[in-house]
Amino acid sequence: MNNILEIKNLRKEYDNFTLKDISFNLERGYIMGFIGPNGAGKSTTIKLIMNLIKKKSGEITVLGKDNLKYEREVKEKIGFVYDENYYYEDLTINEIKRIISPFYKYWDDAAFNKYLKDFDLNPKKKIKTLSKGMKMKFSLAMALSHNADLIIMDEPTSGLDPVFRQEILDILYNLIQDENKSVFFSTHITTDLEKIADYITFINKGEIVFSKPKDEIMENYALIKGSKELLDYDLEKEFIKVRKTSFGFEALTNNVNKVKKLFAKENVVIDRASLEDIMVYTANK
Repeated sequence: MNNILEIKNLRKEYDNFTLKDISFNLERGYIMGFIGPNGAGKSTTIKLIMNLIKKKSGEITVLGKDNLKYEREVKEKIGFVYDENYYYEDLTINEIKRIISPFYKYWDDAAFNKYLKDFDLNPKKKIKTLSKGMKMKFSLAMALSHNADLIIMDEPTSGLDPVFRQEILDILYNLIQDENKSVFFSTHITTDLEKIADYITFINKGEIVFSKPKDEIMENYALIKGSKELLDYDLEKEFIKVRKTSFGFEALTNNVNKVKKLFAKENVVIDRASLEDIMVYTANK
């Protein structure tokens, strides 16, 4: 069983938003970045995986098991890290651990204590005394200490300084050296994903734009810059989105080799497109 998470034709309907029969898979031993603008359906998808809201139709399987039929078993194997702290602020790290650990069949005190040491967390500290970065490390320690195979993270690096963000990314990178574990990482900080993600799933307006290996995406997408005089109606149709200014045009393509041939004799600049470029241009087309 290579896929640790499988989403098939998943649908959820609200009055003003629909998750439109989305499908994608995450293999064992990999990190998948989940990107999209606000309101695209990222949080809805995560809530459906965790069975916090009810789906309209479709299938969700974790470790080959239906997330509803085997909800308890599935949640035993998921470590969930929110973007905010949901622990009691007046309790200490150890007190929180004593409350939560009995709920997990595979809780490992030795692993938890090791993470506290690695993350430089004092078990006697109250949650309210921790910085945002330290709270995130504590959440990670909790998520990683019950032998979870799938780590789901919802904006884990939001609001953290670059040093803390890099520490979190290093932790995730080290985690997947165990090829049985995977990370599903929802974030709007796409530069973090460019560093560590193996796959990128891009959702926009409730639909999957693509779910592909990151390297394939970075090789095929590019920004083309040149004079407006080089464009005509047929050429513009070759791009995902074209922006025109008084200085010229800038356009996004997902077929860089074809565009190179089209502009082989012209004076254009072809730059690597970042994930943020891809998301912004596609979301606003």
